[in-house]
Amino acid sequence: MAGHSKWNNIKRKKEGKDNARAKVFTKISREILVCIREGGSADPNVNFKLRDLIAKAKSNNIPGDNIDRLLKKAAGGEKNDYESCTYEGYGPSGIAVLVSCLTDNRNRTAGEMRHYFDKCGGNLGNSGCVSFMFSEKGIVVVDNQDNEIDADSFMEHVIEAGADDYSFDDGVIEVYTEPNSAEGIGEALSEQGYKILSAQNEQIPSNYTALTDEEQVKKMTLLLELLEDNDDVQNVWHNWE
Repeated sequence: MAGHSKWNNIKRKKEGKDNARAKVFTKISREILVCIREGGSADPNVNFKLRDLIAKAKSNNIPGDNIDRLLKKAAGGEKNDYESCTYEGYGPSGIAVLVSCLTDNRNRTAGEMRHYFDKCGGNLGNSGCVSFMFSEKGIVVVDNQDNEIDADSFMEHVIEAGADDYSFDDGVIEVYTEPNSAEGIGEALSEQGYKILSAQNEQIPSNYTALTDEEQVKKMTLLLELLEDNDDVQNVWHNWE
């Protein structure tokens, strides 16, 4: 399976922006609050998804003090009304786009999504209009920044953990598994000493579409930037090659 590389793409897009860290922390904070609310525990030792999110925050250079304050607030029962919702639409030249959000105001978020798509030559569609082009897959992202992980040993550990496949990418290894199995496999690999950057379900497109027109490329790039800069947006998936 080809590397999904969403992790690297997002990190590269965020580099060089002065407010990148604050935006990333805002997004991860919402995930953490919802994770604690749904998981019932603010203890990362018993809530693996929370541990994964904390690792994700640290890998994005979020200060430990900020993370600790957030955990204390959540443990203290701080109210949050964030709910998950997914928007589907078409970018320039019919590129399929799925947008996963955590929002406390669906009307505001829907309006912003519609504006972004319209501005970039696409259109927001109805539920189901592009989701059939994607299949859900569990993906565990393992840190390999120094390229020191031995391929043979890693393959043995991946097989033992029960994953389906894996690929070495730029500074990371992406491990593929069945939906909703990523957290368990991430925990198994963590116990083997690997640093887990992310373990969650992703949407993998069944096929990819290339853009050859420079203007369409600019519009699609702008659409992705607008979506990823929105505090409500947690993940963006598309079939742009």
